[in-house]
Parts: sequence; structure tokens; C-alpha cells
Amino acid sequence: MAGDWTDEQNDAIVADYFAMLADDQAGAEYNKAEHNRRLQLTIGRTRGSIEFKHQNISAVLKGLGEDWMVGYRPAFNFQSSLVDAVVRWMERHPQSLAPRAQASRDAAYSGFREEPALWIGPPPTHSNAPPPEELLQMTEIARKFDVAGRDERNRALGRAGEERILAHEHATLCAAGRTDLAAQIRWVSNLDGDGAGYDIRSFDTDGSARLIEVKTTNGWERTPFHITRNELAVADTNRDKWRLMRLWNFAREPKAFELHPPLNAHVSLMATSFQASFL
Repeated sequence: MAGDWTDEQNDAIVADYFAMLADDQAGAEYNKAEHNRRLQLTIGRTRGSIEFKHQNISAVLKGLGEDWMVGYRPAFNFQSSLVDAVVRWMERHPQSLAPRAQASRDAAYSGFREEPALWIGPPPTHSNAPPPEELLQMTEIARKFDVAGRDERNRALGRAGEERILAHEHATLCAAGRTDLAAQIRWVSNLDGDGAGYDIRSFDTDGSARLIEVKTTNGWERTPFHITRNELAVADTNRDKWRLMRLWNFAREPKAFELHPPLNAHVSLMATSFQASFL
């Protein structure tokens, strides 16, 4: 059968994908070939077509900032109706997000965790951008389903991200022999509230201050994120100290990059909310 997939076919293969993903997350055995054969009989598609559609589903989940199957590498150029089918399934089965949600909830603070320093890579630029079709589809998914807004509202995710950066800063300073500075790191947002314009006060190895604002998402490195007017103002007045630590892919394999002010040299800043007052 050629042509576009119907909603019924999309719903069937999405359900099959999530069944395998649940087994994968639980460490249970499953047979991808057998799943494929059953789908061939159910929806009348070829083995290769089903394999590629499974890769398309991985790409959709990557764009949504959700977990996906490592065995199905994300593949792009998919129909928008597939995105709708994935979101439809997730809305009907909210418990499917439990493994990722648990990773975000495991953030009870009990001092600095003994974790290694994070992998810190280069920030997104034009030179390291993905192929245009991938960038376009990921951007459209993030905008349509407000992935950044959802992660911003997930306080457990934000707290877990801040704690991971605390551990990174602590490990980095200790590795450099600056245990004296490591002992002075302060989790400002946790101890003093959110009004400072940054989350963590840390140090460079020479003793100079680092005012770190942490932005955490479960999506890929180019997932949009929210930043407040106050954070931008503090960044502008403390350009030599303020840093934005962008933590991404958090539930799977946390990675990070760092941005220095001015932020508009790295990202496009767009106003997304307004204050309403009575005349």
C-alpha cells in the first residue's frame, strides 16, 4: 500500500511503538521483528515502511522532549498527522510518562551529590545546525506543543537540573584542587528564593564569581526555553559573572552548554507574555 498513512494506521503503529518502549524501559525482552510482522498483517504496510515509521516516531518524541527507543534512530520528513497521533496516545495514557517524570522527581536535596562533572559542549550555532528538514520539523513541534512552557512549569525538573549543576560545579572545583571554593557554592534559588536573577553562586578556579542561571529541558539542545525580564537585566549588569547553563536531554543523558551575556548574541529573544493592568 502506498501513499499517506491513515489515522487508524498511525494510531496502530504508535500504540505498538509505546508497547515496545515500555518493555525497553522496564528491561523486559521483546521482539522487534515479531512486532513488525504483526503490524504488517494489521495495517497492510511493508516491513521497511514500518521500520522507517518507527524511526519517525522516535523523531517526534525527540521533538516533544520525551523518551524514545535507542534502537530506532530518529528519522525526519514525517507527516504532521503522525505528530498528532503520538500526542493523542500520550494524552490517553498519561502514565506512559512516569519513567521520565520519576527521573525529574529524584531531586531531594541532601548536600552536594558525588557526581562527575557534566559533558559541556558547544552551544548551537549555524555551523553545527542539523539538516534543514530536521531543524524545521523539530522547531514546529516545539512551537505547536509548547515544549519549553511545559518544562518551565515542571518545578521538579527545574530543581533536579539545578541540583545537577550544583554537583557539576562542586566536582569541577574539587578536581582543580579548589575545595575551599567548592565549600562556598550557594544554591541561591533554593535558599533565598527566585528573585536574584540566577540560581547558583559558584566560582571559577581563580576565585572569581560565577552567577549561574540554569535552564533545564528534556528535549534536544535547540529546544526553546523561557527566561524572565529580571534574569535578562541581571545578566546585562553582570556580564563578566553571569552565565546561563543550558541543561538538555536531562531524563536520558544530561548534557550542557554555557552561554555568556549578551544573550541576544546567541539566541533570538521573543516576548511571550504581557502584564495587564487596569486603566
